[in-house]
Amino acid sequence: MKKGCVIAIIIVAVLAILAVSVYAYVKGKYNSFVQEQLDVENNWAEVENQLKRRYDLIPNLVETVKGYASHEKEVFTQVTEARASVGKAETRQESITANNQLTGALSRLLVTVENYPQLKANENFIRLQDELAGTENRIAVSRRRYNEAVTIFNKNISIFPNNLFAGMFNFEKEPLYKIDESEKETPQVKFD
Repeated sequence: MKKGCVIAIIIVAVLAILAVSVYAYVKGKYNSFVQEQLDVENNWAEVENQLKRRYDLIPNLVETVKGYASHEKEVFTQVTEARASVGKAETRQESITANNQLTGALSRLLVTVENYPQLKANENFIRLQDELAGTENRIAVSRRRYNEAVTIFNKNISIFPNNLFAGMFNFEKEPLYKIDESEKETPQVKFD
């Protein structure tokens, strides 16, 4: 064979190996992005399951409290409106915001309960409050797991050179489930 033909074959072989290597690298990155995004979605689904459980408990809790504290209409209205906004949320971010508002309204409702000792002794209320407390713990765990998955995904699509491929394949950052500043305040219990 001629020297030029051998060189051409070597160049073609090197280019083929390089092309296969680049393809394997890009395919691996794409698959890791997809897997991490599915982890985020799976963890979000668990958050939604726990939020739905709380959402379903609220009417029973409100009705029980109403029986003892019927003149606390403002608190009931806040809980009802916040619950309605949760039902209307269409995006993940809207759901996070609406559920943060609901958490605040529930905190105010439970603070109101402190003024009614007979209600705190009611067996139905105690059971509902225990269920709500358990649900809030599940929500906290689910939120933490979701935020961990989001952090891994967001970090992976943000670092170089991953960000080039993430942009090419339209992967975008996912929102963290953050607590509103108003939720960080300790509710005030007032006895009249």
